[in-house]
Amino acid sequence: MMMKVLVNKVSSAEELELVFSIRQKVFVEEQQVSPEEEYDEFEAVSVHFLAKLNGTPAGTARWRKTGQGYKLERFAVLKEFRGSGLGSALMKALLSDLPADASSVYLNAQLDARKLYEKFGFRQEGEEFLEAGIRHYRMRLIPVY
Repeated sequence: MMMKVLVNKVSSAEELELVFSIRQKVFVEEQQVSPEEEYDEFEAVSVHFLAKLNGTPAGTARWRKTGQGYKLERFAVLKEFRGSGLGSALMKALLSDLPADASSVYLNAQLDARKLYEKFGFRQEGEEFLEAGIRHYRMRLIPVY
């Protein structure tokens, strides 16, 4: 069966509810992150994306501008859809949506997601740290000239 992946920028309250539903399942229920840590004051200033596989909402991510550049975050793919290319499709969508002057792009990667981010040119910075009780590394996009 042909897998059709579609990633769009969230443009309605209904789509944002789907994003929050995916994050609830992945972060709060599966990874045991507290809702207070998962849903933050940056929801309104972030640019959210929703990924669908064959029309079914299956993944999400967001980007936002910070004092350190552009942070990509909240990458979440529902367990049953992992390995289908949704993570890569989300990364491509976020990177192509960033402003042309986005010179500093970074993220905090869970350990098991590092290889995906490395494929897109992200490199580890600094030591491992805990975020929401989960092991992470800071990664920064190293542009290829």
